[in-house]
Amino acid sequence: MTINKHILLGVSGGIAAYKSAELVRLLKKQGAEVQVVMTQSAMQFVSPLTFQALSGNPVHSELLDADAENAMGHISLARWADCLLIAPATANLIAKLSHGLADDLLSTLYLAATCPVYVAPAMNQAMWNKTVTQENVETLQRHGVKLIGPEQGDQACGETGYGRMSEPVAICNYLADALENQNPSPVQCLQGLNVLISAGPTREPIDPVRYLTNRSSGKMGYALANAALKAGAEVTLVSGPVSLTAPANVQLIKVETAAQMYEAVMSRASDHAIYIGAAAVADYSPVIMQPEKIKKQEEQSTLILQKTKDILADVAKLDKHPFTVGFAAETHNLEVYARDKLARKKLDMIAANWVGKEQGGFDSEQNALHVFWEKGDKVFSMTDKTRLAEQLISLIAERFNTT
Repeated sequence: MTINKHILLGVSGGIAAYKSAELVRLLKKQGAEVQVVMTQSAMQFVSPLTFQALSGNPVHSELLDADAENAMGHISLARWADCLLIAPATANLIAKLSHGLADDLLSTLYLAATCPVYVAPAMNQAMWNKTVTQENVETLQRHGVKLIGPEQGDQACGETGYGRMSEPVAICNYLADALENQNPSPVQCLQGLNVLISAGPTREPIDPVRYLTNRSSGKMGYALANAALKAGAEVTLVSGPVSLTAPANVQLIKVETAAQMYEAVMSRASDHAIYIGAAAVADYSPVIMQPEKIKKQEEQSTLILQKTKDILADVAKLDKHPFTVGFAAETHNLEVYARDKLARKKLDMIAANWVGKEQGGFDSEQNALHVFWEKGDKVFSMTDKTRLAEQLISLIAERFNTT
């Protein structure tokens, strides 16, 4: 895979800046023309001379460059670039970009750039998980910025968690794939296929005003529906209660309870080539729904629950069953539980993701997936759900066409 593009690489001041030197080497190796912009703090970690030697171009760091025409180097650099890649992007830089601040060359370039922008965050896990950082990241994503990473693992501070900058080879591969797909091929990988997708949570009523539910936002399922449409499929979307607008041209079936979702999916599954079960369906529902609001009287109250029907397993058992893709949201032992679910329910594929305070997934604009099938697996790094859905749909089409 080659990158015959002009890449403007922004380097901000974090220990991960040392990885950016290898990133420049890899980008050049794949045919890219690279120019590097460094913040003042970045130059405390890596010498500009290193990037100059690797890129073959002068390194830029001053907002008002007396050597540039009209001293407006940031404008000419922004117009030169086919894409702006910022790696590493510190918490401070992400905050500046999300609020439109422009007090140095790199932040000003971001505002002046009309090309695609990609950001590879790098920071301590506590900083990454801070609510304000997540809000800043979501703001950038709403503005069209694409995230690459971060990854989970050991950090320079000695702690472990999300916040590690993605490895240079992963960033390079992601960028090559993204730039190649900016002008998608007219050949669509799901052209003419009927795809059934379930999304969102279910609500299991306890009484007329209360119900059991979960934190699923439906964002991943809706992103998958949009990606499948773009891939040429005819899409039916069975959705639990969410605050999202369904993509145009999908057949939307709204449901509320697990039983309603079961009926909606099972009555349609045999007419579809692919079923993607992205919904977070309740595992249990109350045996009895009280006809009137339960009053707060006793110190303790007992609620008796019963198992709901297993949509994924029952779809896979159909005589005329579609290619069935499940999801698994796990807090620990992800691969063990995902592979067990894959085999036990006789699924064709399963897409597993971590959930919890330090993960993506529920309520987040981003996610990472580890996808398993009988004799293989593939990891998709943390990115926005739109991009992740496109990657997963491409993999599903590939596996569907090999079965």
